[in-house]
Amino acid sequence: MPSSLLSPADSLDSCFSPSFIRDCFSSVMLARLANEKMGKLVLQNKGSSFLLDTKGHELIGTLAAKFLIPGKDWAFPYYRDRSFVLSLGCSLEEIFASFLAKKSHSHSSGRMMPDHYSDLRLRIPVQSSVVGSQFLQAVGMAQAILFEGRKEIVYVSSGEGGTSQGDFHEALNYAALHALPLVFVIQDNGWAISVTSEEQTTGGCIGAIASGYPGVASIVVDGTNYPDTIEGLHRATRRARCLEGPTVLVAKIPRIGPHSSSDDPQKYKTEQDLQEDQARDPVALFRSWIQTEGIASGRELEEIERKAHDLVETAASQAEALSEPDVHTVGAHLFSPYTPPASSSSLSEGEPIVMVDAIREGLVEEMEKDSSIVLFGQDVAGGKGGVFGVTRDMTKRFGKERCFNTPLAESTIVGLAIGMGLSGAFRPVAEIQFCDYSWTAMNQIMNELASIHYRSAGVWSAPVTIRMPYGAYIQGGPYHSQRVEAFFAHCPGLKVVLPSNAADAKRLIKTAVSDPNPVIFLEHKALYRQRAFAARPEPGKEEYLPFGKAACVKSGTDISVITYGMMTMFAEEVAKTLEKEGISIEVIDLRTLVPLDQETISSSVRKTGKVCLLQEASLFLGIGAEIAAQIAERDFSYLDAPICRIGAEGLPVPYAKSLERAVLPSKESIEQKLRDLYRY
Repeated sequence: MPSSLLSPADSLDSCFSPSFIRDCFSSVMLARLANEKMGKLVLQNKGSSFLLDTKGHELIGTLAAKFLIPGKDWAFPYYRDRSFVLSLGCSLEEIFASFLAKKSHSHSSGRMMPDHYSDLRLRIPVQSSVVGSQFLQAVGMAQAILFEGRKEIVYVSSGEGGTSQGDFHEALNYAALHALPLVFVIQDNGWAISVTSEEQTTGGCIGAIASGYPGVASIVVDGTNYPDTIEGLHRATRRARCLEGPTVLVAKIPRIGPHSSSDDPQKYKTEQDLQEDQARDPVALFRSWIQTEGIASGRELEEIERKAHDLVETAASQAEALSEPDVHTVGAHLFSPYTPPASSSSLSEGEPIVMVDAIREGLVEEMEKDSSIVLFGQDVAGGKGGVFGVTRDMTKRFGKERCFNTPLAESTIVGLAIGMGLSGAFRPVAEIQFCDYSWTAMNQIMNELASIHYRSAGVWSAPVTIRMPYGAYIQGGPYHSQRVEAFFAHCPGLKVVLPSNAADAKRLIKTAVSDPNPVIFLEHKALYRQRAFAARPEPGKEEYLPFGKAACVKSGTDISVITYGMMTMFAEEVAKTLEKEGISIEVIDLRTLVPLDQETISSSVRKTGKVCLLQEASLFLGIGAEIAAQIAERDFSYLDAPICRIGAEGLPVPYAKSLERAVLPSKESIEQKLRDLYRY
């Protein structure tokens, strides 16, 4: 821990005490010398071929950390913020271990590139390579803090290039709306690799744009100047601690080295640019200022530098001696271990309930048990409860902090859920209004949420359930009819659930929200209020359905139809029709795609010898193609006919009913295919 840590009560004067300034210089030198050592290790081919150069960023990072309370406040530092994490208290040996991709407790243990920080003890959630994705997660964390009334703040940093991302502006909007205790530190070195600030940002500085958000304070400082930077950080963090709202602090600094070890700045910087960067070296300027102010002599500073050098050499040697990550653990931590609560009641014999009400009741029951569950999304609050009414009156029942609306911004919704989930205090259930609009959140879902547990080597988890209406057969046109399950199932780290009836929907949503892993919960719009097939007696309060357990909807001996979602209804209806012709169809409802019940699939195929894979989505590269490949590998010798696949045409779903019918599978087309397969 830094010996001269500032507490919220410290005055600005304490930042100018000689002992504090000398401690800051020590941290600055530690970061500079660590960067130089890493450069040498790259040249020596000592286990890492990649270095993110941090020269020029040492002072702003060091000073920003001094205003946080390690282990209490939260931090989302970006990849050039090595001085920040060292000043906050991260182990220098573990930073070198991460750089060398060695086995260590923090910073991913070789699963992430260097400088993608993760430290549970210091409340640094695992960071990624995706520029700007951390902003919305920091917002989610700050929202969690505000809801709980904790006296903590959140720090998030980025280069100025990251402010061109939409997530940055979505984060500012949400942070301003809710006056979140959040400090954005933008380390503006003038270059996003080779792109200048003038090419990135209108006006050349994000500070002016940030000030346009009501409630956001914008502070621009010279990040090479100690007094200027200290005063700006003091003001920014004080605002956050006093719940006066978020602050964007832009620190103007040079990037003295290349973007990375694979970059050559001479290809795009002029000689004058390079000289100007060198002239603004914050380490040299800080050293000069300390001596001019009489805070320490040149000899004293040399002694501080010598000690920092020794610390760096020792840490680098210790890290080099660490073992490589065990290759036998490469498959570990994709999911947190989880077993749903034991079911202690049977399905009710009462009146049938439709799927939309079953999902609502499942959520209500879990929210009554677990106060950490929160619901949010576009239109979900109040009397509307989403466009399909799933969460209607949940705000009235549980309060506005447990069921609330968000801006119409899907990346915000998911980023908020990630941050709140990482806090450990909440289990977010986020609604995307239609799965067709999930694409603007795909960065947060696939690059971030799905891999948090894996890339942190099991240290961090984000228990997030994302509910999405999906599917066609409602005359919704191209943007209200999409089937997205194959995309999500292809992404390691996501569980994918698709109930076909009310009883399964209630039991599965209860399992989903109690699961510590990310769950994509897909709800077929055409089944929400369908009664003939999808309505079922409501399961009891203690009834849960484990993932990865398919259901045999109808037993048969001639053909296995493997399906899910709305096609389960089609398959059962067709099976009943064909039964009159003496054709016995077995219908298997998968219920979840990840995990997939391969055992039930295999058992059915071996029983009938013929299989039809039925999906509503387009055939090409769909779920059926994957299952067909698995059957061919595992059960080929049991097959009496080629595997049959039925699905939609490879087209968007048109709006006109006649055109929609031409694209999607129909009961008539399924019947004919199954007759052909039977006669094979």
